[in-house]
Amino acid sequence: MPQQNTLPGLIFIILFALGLAVAYPTWSAGGYVTGGVIAIVSFIVASIIANSVKIANQWERVVVLRLGRFRALAGPGLFFIIPILEMVAYRIDIRVITSTFKAEKTMTRDTVPVDVDAVLFWKVVDPKMAALDVADYVSAINWAAQTALRDVIGKTMLADMLEGREKLSAELQRIIDARTEPWGINVISVEVKDVQIPAALQDAMSMQAQAERERQARVILGDSERQVAEKFGEAAQTYADNPTAFHLRAMNMLYEGLKRSNSTIVIVPSTAVETMQLGGAPTMATVASAIAHAGAARGAAVEAPTGE
Repeated sequence: MPQQNTLPGLIFIILFALGLAVAYPTWSAGGYVTGGVIAIVSFIVASIIANSVKIANQWERVVVLRLGRFRALAGPGLFFIIPILEMVAYRIDIRVITSTFKAEKTMTRDTVPVDVDAVLFWKVVDPKMAALDVADYVSAINWAAQTALRDVIGKTMLADMLEGREKLSAELQRIIDARTEPWGINVISVEVKDVQIPAALQDAMSMQAQAERERQARVILGDSERQVAEKFGEAAQTYADNPTAFHLRAMNMLYEGLKRSNSTIVIVPSTAVETMQLGGAPTMATVASAIAHAGAARGAAVEAPTGE
């Protein structure tokens, strides 16, 4: 709403008061008719001058019509018109304006009903065109935005809409700007705020995403097992080509198994014992006993400082 300015009222009061001051001596001398005429003339003159003074705010542009035809675009600040012959038809706000618009239950290209909320940022760049070429430019741009949104939704797949909101916003801006340019309006940007889909479809998409993640996990696990098998195959080939390395590895595994704990039972195939050339079970018992004594000796060495 335009703010009322008190300057025209103040001018009217001052001029009318001056007229009454001029008419007062005539009234005092008995010239009531002459004094009345002076007062009426001062009232008419004050009204005309007060109505000719107009003020436009910094963010406003005023369309002035003379006898119904466009005369000028006035403002900001102080300007004058000719009363009766000229009139202020429109006050156009040239600041950036935000408008919200939405499309409810609109079908996408893959026949999914969606609700889309968006925000439009626009401004009037040609106040003359906005005032003279369209009856109500605010309503016109809102309807243009809604129809453009429905048109874009109908041409877009749901997946593209959910993943590429920037692309959807850019397409909306291009379409709306093309429609509103003849009205002297420039669309600065369009932002898609929210895309709502049916609850049943949300559950189905969630299950699909969960199944996809499980499939990827199984694929990764299978690939890991394949890589492990390949590494075991390479190690077996290395040990087959180098018996000495195989013997050393087997003895190392036996040693590590026996030294962990005295209560650990290590089962070694007889073929492995023969391959390591350790001389059978008595020799194995001797090796185990030696390892056990060595472990006990290390334990005693560790406990000695504590006992002291």
